[in-house]
Amino acid sequence: MLGRFSEHVTQVLADIEAQGLMKREREITTPQGGRIRFKANGQEREAINLCANNYLGLADHPDIVATAKAALDGYGYGMASVRFICGTQDLHRALEQRIAAYLGKDDAILFAACFDANGALFETLLTDADAVISDSLNHASIIDGVRLSKAKRYRFANSDMNELETQLKQAQADGVRFKLIVTDGVFSMDGYVAKLPEICALAERYGALVAVDDCHATGHLGEKGRGTPALTGVGDRVDIVTGTLGKTLGGAMGGCIAAVQPVIDLLRQRARPYLFSNSLAPSLAAGAIKAIDIAEAGDDLRERLMGHTRRFRQGLEAAGFTLLPGETPIIPVMLGDAVLAQKMAAALDERGVFVAGFFYPVVPQGKARIRTQMSAALTGEDVTFAIDAFADAGKALGVI
Repeated sequence: MLGRFSEHVTQVLADIEAQGLMKREREITTPQGGRIRFKANGQEREAINLCANNYLGLADHPDIVATAKAALDGYGYGMASVRFICGTQDLHRALEQRIAAYLGKDDAILFAACFDANGALFETLLTDADAVISDSLNHASIIDGVRLSKAKRYRFANSDMNELETQLKQAQADGVRFKLIVTDGVFSMDGYVAKLPEICALAERYGALVAVDDCHATGHLGEKGRGTPALTGVGDRVDIVTGTLGKTLGGAMGGCIAAVQPVIDLLRQRARPYLFSNSLAPSLAAGAIKAIDIAEAGDDLRERLMGHTRRFRQGLEAAGFTLLPGETPIIPVMLGDAVLAQKMAAALDERGVFVAGFFYPVVPQGKARIRTQMSAALTGEDVTFAIDAFADAGKALGVI
């Protein structure tokens, strides 16, 4: 019945393949961790994992697993409902209050994922009388969330404060009612930290709100892991924080928004991804509370993570690789070409290092890379092994 449409889709896939842009999933046969086993060419191999968002190594933490199991026994498997009908348990409110306290906000609201949180934010809070001023490298979920709203859209080049001010002036000249600046806290493909002090200063000057997507920071950056607002000293000046439970905070799933009480109350009344999506499974909510507890007390984990980060970055630079500058656990190894990035990933897989090539449309054309991510689950020996494997693969492919 699909006829010509099926032929069209087949041709699009063929074009993706011909351009070297086809993404292929690999099956992991173990829990997520610093070392994993995966299927490759009909066999199972072990590898050091450098491409998970498992920054503190909590994805298979025994205390979190035990807490989730206990909640499964005590609260059941799933809610079979949305929150406002009959899908709210005391666990959900406990998690929201725990998130709010951790991030220093009045309250928080849960979503199935941060993609949904960002999809809910702008449409709910803003109208066509308002404006969103967005960093050009913001996550796809922010871009899509802004598209869902009727607010006027302004964009500034990544972390370009002069251009941000220009856009704020333009929005003001256009007579908008409310202005909302939105940025990633850490830009996930590059590892850069947003210039939050400068952004907040401009927001105060031009009467704008500030929203930060802190998915790649909450739990492992800043004091007690409270994210980029804490890291940069502007925690009280950031109005809205969106985040995830699917990375540092246990690595399962779920997203959230933390803000002042009226904002959360309005989102609870009007946010469509919240109103029309099932509640988080009880085991996920309980596990996330335990993960926040561990993260908040995890200075030793953060110290280990940042030690690995410094050592791995120094090792790759000494080997001759081109890296983007930065201090976060995201360390992009720049290769430029999509096909080369995939060859490099395959060569590293063969050498026992699990990585992924990133290329268009995930990153701009000509900016293909291997994005490596450090984890507290790694050992010093793992980091040494990975540096040596990168050097060997890089020489074999003529990268260095």
